[in-house]
Amino acid sequence: MNGMNHKECILLVEDDRRLGDLIAEYLIQNQFDVFIERRGDTAPDRIMREKPDLIILDLMLPGMDGIEICKTVRPEYHGPILMLTAREDDMDQVVGLEIGADDYVKKPVEPRVLLARIRALMRRFAKTGAQSVDSPHEAGVNELIFGTLAINRPSRTVQLGKRVVVLTTNEFDLLWLLAENGGRILDRNTIYNRLRGIDYDGLDRSVDLTVSRLRKKLDDGSESPERIKTVWGQGYLFVTNAWE
Repeated sequence: MNGMNHKECILLVEDDRRLGDLIAEYLIQNQFDVFIERRGDTAPDRIMREKPDLIILDLMLPGMDGIEICKTVRPEYHGPILMLTAREDDMDQVVGLEIGADDYVKKPVEPRVLLARIRALMRRFAKTGAQSVDSPHEAGVNELIFGTLAINRPSRTVQLGKRVVVLTTNEFDLLWLLAENGGRILDRNTIYNRLRGIDYDGLDRSVDLTVSRLRKKLDDGSESPERIKTVWGQGYLFVTNAWE
């Protein structure tokens, strides 16, 4: 899709013609190449054929919804996927992030917010090559071990006892960030800055939802989590001695 053009290419899958054209025009003004796909059922083939640098994926589409598209292409498409949702139901966001979306923006879309999210995702993937976030302590640390929990950064694998824990990209990146800062409370603004390169807006719940999923996968899903704790009014705490 890039050819000789060094601009980053975005495929926008959006059936609302007016909204799609407005988003495309704004992003083109901000130095992106933007291509629009209007139908969901034709989107997977186009994504796999053209391999854009980033996908903006509407949730409600004719022929195939955004969840199914994401689920279909994620095993082979390794770039960032940003979902648009007009629904207030958190389950849409949970499901989208669970199957491999990297971020979401609620409609009505504020262009500057969308642009900030896109740039943050682009920086993150350009810097890491779809790997995890950098360590603020030791760049050479590639594995963290706490009792029965082992987190390997190069292979992006997590093992708890004898069980391999399968995590999404977002889940792994957040777990690594919390674990490498084990014993230290990380507030939401720090987490958003480290993972997305943006400030926390006070409303986005994606980090909270990701923490909830991590707890379930790491056998910490009780009413009073002991491994990844919520410190009310401050943030999240990875407890280093809770993995025996």
